[in-house]
Amino acid sequence: MSSKVKFQSLTGMHDILPADQPYWRKVSRTVESVAGYYSFQRIDTPIVEQAEVFTKGVGQATDIVEKEMYMFRTKGGDTIALRPEFTAGIARAYIEHGMYNLPQPVKVWTTGPLFRHERPQAGRYRQLHQFNFEALGDKSPSLDGQIIQMCYDILKELGFKNITIEVNSIGDSECRPYFKKILASYFKAHKSSLCSDCQRRLKENPLRILDCKDEKCQRVKAGAPQILDHLCDNCRKHFKEVLEFLDELQLPYTLNPYLVRGLDYYTKTVFEIVEKTDEGTSQGSLVGGGRYDGLIKLLGGRDTPACGAAGGMDRIVNLLKTREDLKKEMAKEVKNPPKVAKNEKEQKAEIFLAQLGQLAKRKSLKLFEEFREAKIPVAESFSKDSLRTQLKAADKMGIRWVIIVGQKEALEDFITLRDMTSGVQIEIPMHKVVDEMKQKLK
Repeated sequence: MSSKVKFQSLTGMHDILPADQPYWRKVSRTVESVAGYYSFQRIDTPIVEQAEVFTKGVGQATDIVEKEMYMFRTKGGDTIALRPEFTAGIARAYIEHGMYNLPQPVKVWTTGPLFRHERPQAGRYRQLHQFNFEALGDKSPSLDGQIIQMCYDILKELGFKNITIEVNSIGDSECRPYFKKILASYFKAHKSSLCSDCQRRLKENPLRILDCKDEKCQRVKAGAPQILDHLCDNCRKHFKEVLEFLDELQLPYTLNPYLVRGLDYYTKTVFEIVEKTDEGTSQGSLVGGGRYDGLIKLLGGRDTPACGAAGGMDRIVNLLKTREDLKKEMAKEVKNPPKVAKNEKEQKAEIFLAQLGQLAKRKSLKLFEEFREAKIPVAESFSKDSLRTQLKAADKMGIRWVIIVGQKEALEDFITLRDMTSGVQIEIPMHKVVDEMKQKLK
């Protein structure tokens, strides 16, 4: 009798065995912790959607839709698809459930399986798993900075060391069409040097050529025009402010003028967080995302700015499994899985961080991160500019302490602390704020 197993998992699909579960729990717990601190709420969307959600939202000419998406026709004649990514489905849910009537931005997160019929390789599967953040209804560059910070925090807390953020702006509907013409003209002059896929992309969307990993296309791409030289005033201002947030947060980033991401819905900011080898070469993207201000309207909703990111859990877990310092810890957890705490109360925020002006926003985002590292919950409303609106929000939440960072405070490195119960205000040097608040919360 043959010893060959009769049934095996499908190509590109894989089992997550008991020995692997502690690694997955570690990633999931870290994602949930960071999401919770930044006030992102859990959402789960169906694995199956109408195919048009993705063909229209992600883009008909993208590799995901054109080559990788699992599409089926039902007995009733509907064309449906297994979700290849989260964002379009969450955008559909935002419209369908009238979430534009909620206080904006609506901040949600999720994890789960996605499906792409691509060539399986290390860390890349046909059934893959991602974590995902989406913030809908806010155009502020501070949101871009916050999303990037969250993704960076997750990787740092998981022990990744040689990571850097690659960032670019791909413009919007005002400046991108003109740049695409310039780009198409350049690639037409080098058409014979492009791979067959990119020769086809040249007609449909020349931006996709910048995303091609083929070596000969990479050589042609190296001399291509850069979109940063052709941004409109609005996109240039937005990108400048995003970089100022990254500078204030002291996040390691490099400008990658050819980073476009593989989906059509992106506008303005795009980014990827990559791990570098000791030789300085990239080992591939761990997390990526950006702004998608036109997607909600494209799917039939209102004109709604939005920003998001997704991280590849399979790739992250595979890298964690190579770390010797984790192997013993994870092996112990297999034998003694952690108990799920029942009725564990969430720590309620007793501090509200209010800010006024662009410089104050940057300082506040950094201060917010310092409170997170100190494990002190803080509420915020970075999308609001009015102090009165922010104080009302703090009062509605029943928060006693409001930290105010205005233009004067930001320039002189102090904060104004208001006691909402007594109305008394005091000034505290910026570098002492976290320690002072620890004492007041005892």
